[in-house]
Parts: sequence; C-alpha cells; structure tokens
Amino acid sequence: MGIDQNPLGGYLKDRRARLDPAALGFPLSRRRTPGLRREEVAQRANVSATWYTWLEQGRGGAPSSDVLERIARALMLTAVEREHLFLLGLGRPPQVRYQPSGGISPRLQGVLDAFECTPAFLRTSTWDVVAWNRPASLVLGDFDVLAPEERNVLRRMFLDPAARAAMPNWESDARFMVGAFRADITRSGATQNGEALIEELSSASPEFAALWRDNDVRTAYGEHPKQRLHPVLGLIDLDYSAFAVDGRPDLFLVVMRAATDEVDRKIRTLFEKSSFV
Repeated sequence: MGIDQNPLGGYLKDRRARLDPAALGFPLSRRRTPGLRREEVAQRANVSATWYTWLEQGRGGAPSSDVLERIARALMLTAVEREHLFLLGLGRPPQVRYQPSGGISPRLQGVLDAFECTPAFLRTSTWDVVAWNRPASLVLGDFDVLAPEERNVLRRMFLDPAARAAMPNWESDARFMVGAFRADITRSGATQNGEALIEELSSASPEFAALWRDNDVRTAYGEHPKQRLHPVLGLIDLDYSAFAVDGRPDLFLVVMRAATDEVDRKIRTLFEKSSFV
C-alpha cells in the first residue's frame, strides 16, 4: 500500500463516516454510505460545501486555524483527534485549551502509591497538589491536614514560614519554581486561571513580585537537585523530576527521589516506623 497523498482528506472522510446522522438531526433516507455527507459537515462547521469538498479532495489550499476549529467541533473530535487534525492541516498543534483537573483516577493514585518509599505527587499547571503518596506527606509535609487551597506549591513557598524554613536553598528554589510556573501556565493555556494566584502572591510577597517582574522562564522537566531540612531526618538531598501525564495536559507527576543511598535508607526507616504508628 502506497503513502496517502492526501492524509487530511482521508482523515476528514473517515471521521465524518463515524458520525450518526440521525443523532445529529439529519434524515437517514437516500444514504449510500455511512456517516455524514460532506455538505452536512460543511453546514455544521458553517463553511461552504464546495470549499469543504475541495478540502477533502486536496484542492482547497491550507485551511485557517479558525476553520479547523469549526470542523473539529462539527466532527465532534476528541482532544487528541483535534490535535491530529491540526498537524495534518497546518503542520502544528492547535492552541492549547486549558481544562482544570477533573479529579484523579484510581489508576493515577496507584502510580503514586507504587513509589513505596519515594515521595511523589501530582500537581496542576497552576501548581496545586491534587494527589500524593504517604512518603510525600512524611518528607515534604502532611498534605492531608492542609486545606485544598493550602496545597499549592507556590503559596506554601512564599506564604508559609515553616515550608520556607525547610528549604536551605530557598532563593534558588524560589527562582526556579516561579520561572517554571510561568512556563507551565503559558504552555498549558492556564494564564487566566493563574491570574488570581499571581495577584495574591504579588500582593502578599514582595519577593514573589520581584521574581515575577523578572520574566524568567525555566523548565520543570528533567532532574534538579534539591535539599530539604526535615525535622526528623535532618538535611537530606533529593532529585526533583517532573513528567507530563499522558492524556492529561493539566497534570504533572513530580518525583522527589533520594539522591544518595544514605538518604534512601533514612526515608525507608521513617516510612517503616510510621507504618506502626
């Protein structure tokens, strides 16, 4: 089988063939093929039937992003299908549409719990911690006793004296997190969602306000060395790693792995002792 010379047209044809005309208010009579007709897709997308036909046939030229958005809605595409449509039509992904976290599935919580003695948590693009494992509460702070609005990494860093005291390298950590936060909300389309937090922190913390004015941008991905001053374990070295959660652009998995065997033994001992409390 040869390479498809018109992948966009083939994809559009396949997607419209999967839709139920009756469910969308179109008559079922005189249909020789399944799905919607081209003119019905054009009607739903508010574009010319002739132009849409040319698009499927590879004769319409490059569509605009606005037209592709309308076609994506007309064909009821999922987020990943919409992205594929834009990659075929324009050679780039669509503009990000931020969707706040809709809850954590048992499978995602299971991933966190699989890190038996390694602190791990899930955070949003606005750095709200929405799920965690027991080692995270033991090493990074007891998230269970915090109100939901207090489980924000930046709010704790700039407004919680106890959290700040646990960071020996607070200045460099703060600069890193503010820069990564700026990149995260821009990349995920969550700028408007983060406005209230930015205003709150800028008003309450001159240090945050100064860092925000710097317009610094950092990446949260990869490994970054961190130190924490723990009330029981003392000064410990950790490796911070963040990963995007596939299919959930609103979520990031953060793992704080022990940087040395000694720190790993300390965390394991703390974890084992807490299991008997």
